[in-house]
Amino acid sequence: MRAVVQRVSAARVTVEGRKAGQIEGGFVVLLGVRQGDRKEDAEYLADKICNLRVFEDSEGKMNLSLMDVGGQLLVVSQFTLYADCRKGRRPSFVEAAPPDKAEELYLYFVDICRSKGIKAETGVFQAHMDVALTNDGPVTILVDSQKIF
Repeated sequence: MRAVVQRVSAARVTVEGRKAGQIEGGFVVLLGVRQGDRKEDAEYLADKICNLRVFEDSEGKMNLSLMDVGGQLLVVSQFTLYADCRKGRRPSFVEAAPPDKAEELYLYFVDICRSKGIKAETGVFQAHMDVALTNDGPVTILVDSQKIF
């Protein structure tokens, strides 16, 4: 699994003009699921993201986690994180998991985060979504359960 994590002061996702999810401070997580990913990948990412120390402490240093600051999550499924653009000009998405498996792991990831006491909002799986956010920093982190970076 792969995630783009953005620290935000506010974010919302709408589908067909209706609000699907909204947070006030925390992370927007764009989450992609790869073929072959398992529950262990979701568990790894959830633990890593919920405990990333990228919020400022009283001395202005990035030393606090989402859990430390009581932050929230807006999790948006994004299969395009597995786009392969190395050949030609049209991205290939063959590495992305099939929708049924991707949705299962996406929802499992969200459930894990919620079980940690974090408010987690979502987009709508496989829908065309409009995501609006206010970056805080900006701070953007790439996290991959395969540790390929």
